Amino acid sequence: MKKNAIFIGLSALLFSSCVTLGKYEALESKNAQLRREFNTSQSELNDLRDENASLQRQNQSLNTEITDLNDIRTRQNDSIVALRRAIENQKLGFDTVIENYAQRISGQSQDLTRANNLLAARTKELNDKEAAFAAKEETFRTKENELRIKQAELEKKESDARNALAAKERELEQLRSSLNNALVGFADKGLNVETRDGKVYVSMESKLLFPSASWTVSKDGVEAIKTLAKILEQNTDLNILVEGHTDNAAYKGSTAVKDNWDLSVMRATSIVKLLLQHGPAIDPARIEACGHGEFAPKVPNDTPANKALNRRTEIILTPKMSEILNLIGE
Repeated sequence: MKKNAIFIGLSALLFSSCVTLGKYEALESKNAQLRREFNTSQSELNDLRDENASLQRQNQSLNTEITDLNDIRTRQNDSIVALRRAIENQKLGFDTVIENYAQRISGQSQDLTRANNLLAARTKELNDKEAAFAAKEETFRTKENELRIKQAELEKKESDARNALAAKERELEQLRSSLNNALVGFADKGLNVETRDGKVYVSMESKLLFPSASWTVSKDGVEAIKTLAKILEQNTDLNILVEGHTDNAAYKGSTAVKDNWDLSVMRATSIVKLLLQHGPAIDPARIEACGHGEFAPKVPNDTPANKALNRRTEIILTPKMSEILNLIGE
């Protein structure tokens, strides 16, 4: 616009003044040049305007971007603040966790120390018990060996005792056979010989030995006792028990004997005295006498025949078991 004003001013000047042709042509040339320059300037101005508009658009876009970036920066700043707060909170929480963990570690360390001490004590106790057990086991093995030896010894003793008992049984059987053979003449007079419970029983009814209510041995009874005494003299390893028995009939004698107890004892001692009289080699220490009265019957006292069986004297011959007991007790 400035250039147009200049051009208009020059034209007015040309028309209002008298100028020479040369000057006019110079002016025309100058004017043409100015127009060209104006056009160029106008074109440049338009380009600048376009460029300015473009720049304004770019500036507007940049302002928008700047606004968006500012918003983003604001949001990011807010996020950063929030993150810092979160970090601070997390750091605080982490510090609390670390402190709690440290306390727990410290407590666990103390617990671990106590546990280790307890484990050491238990280990020592276990080792002591194992040592004691090993000692006891060794003692047990020693005792076990000793018991095995003793068991073998006991088995041998048992075998020896069994053999000795078997020998005693054979001896008893031989004794029973000898007594039966020697006393066979009295069998029909109420004398019986039997083996029972490892003993020989010589049972003589009262009809062979004693008159009723008496303890004086009859003639046949004396002969039987003489024969028995000779055999007992030869068998020195026998213990002799003489038992007197009666039936349940009340004693009716007029002597110092008062009842069946007394009568059974008197009869037993009468037999003992005869055995010692006709067997002087018999050791009196081998003999015992006792009376049972009516209280150990062989059969019920319900018939005369049964009462006769219950009125008896039994001579019980028992082998001396000292040899066998010595075998067992060794």
